[in-house]
Amino acid sequence: MRLILSSLILLIPTLLLAAKAPPLPDYPLKQIGPHSYLIEGPLARPTEENQGFMNNPGFVITQAGVVIIDPGGSVQIGEMVLRQVAKKTDQPIIAVFNTHIHGDHWLGNQAIREAYPSAALYGHSKMLERVKLGDGESWRKSMLSMTNQATAGTMVIGPDHALEHADVITLGGITFHALFVAEAHSDTDLMIDIPTEDLLFLGDNVMSQRFGQMTHGTFKGNIAAIDLALTSSTKNFVPGHGPVGGREMVKSYQTYLSTLRSKVTELFDEGLSDFEMKPQIVEALADYTAWSGFDDEIGKHINRAYLEVEKEQF
Repeated sequence: MRLILSSLILLIPTLLLAAKAPPLPDYPLKQIGPHSYLIEGPLARPTEENQGFMNNPGFVITQAGVVIIDPGGSVQIGEMVLRQVAKKTDQPIIAVFNTHIHGDHWLGNQAIREAYPSAALYGHSKMLERVKLGDGESWRKSMLSMTNQATAGTMVIGPDHALEHADVITLGGITFHALFVAEAHSDTDLMIDIPTEDLLFLGDNVMSQRFGQMTHGTFKGNIAAIDLALTSSTKNFVPGHGPVGGREMVKSYQTYLSTLRSKVTELFDEGLSDFEMKPQIVEALADYTAWSGFDDEIGKHINRAYLEVEKEQF
């Protein structure tokens, strides 16, 4: 029996290795600040072909080491981010910021933790709570399903340092400002303002040329979060998905949210149901119909806004 147990123990690393999906190919790296870099993810949903890569991982090289923002949705994506960091510096990773609970942004923490065990993993306090409640495991399973197991081997490693709105952290001579509005894209959304880099990482409070879910957020809160972001003097903004841009890119997404919500309110007051108002809302949002995911998400967004408006009426 002891011999059998010993053999099984020896086999465990081999079995785990065999279960891990292949590496993700490297994606282009672009400089977006004096010491900052970004890997823009594809606009598509997680698939077997893109191996779940869809967000915008970024990193900042400080005097003390590297700070990563949103290392992606799997261990494979996190490892790709580390390879890209290594092309620019041999300094260690000292910290990671996770912008919110949606796993496509942070399940790559595993790769960072394995390579740099002492790196601090930051997230909003509500995100830490949600990971403990099992949201991380739900996202891990969801990514596996959507990618046909192309993220296999990923484990849930959530943030271990809590942040609140207006917290300021200085790492290696660079200051990071945490911004937070409750019930925005989710109830866990951090935005990271880095004044000396002239950069603000928005998380999924803003998307560019792409739409995602609003299941865990509110239109009213998301609009307020964008208002807060626009109080920054920053000129360059990193959306959670899609190309980096300036203030007009941020305002464009806010216009989408505010137009949809105001139109839903107007038609709700006229007595229309959510499915009845869809044609008029699509017409009002003609400038956005070519964005990736519009057809998949517009009905869900209308329903979410409808429920939000309905709740306010009672």
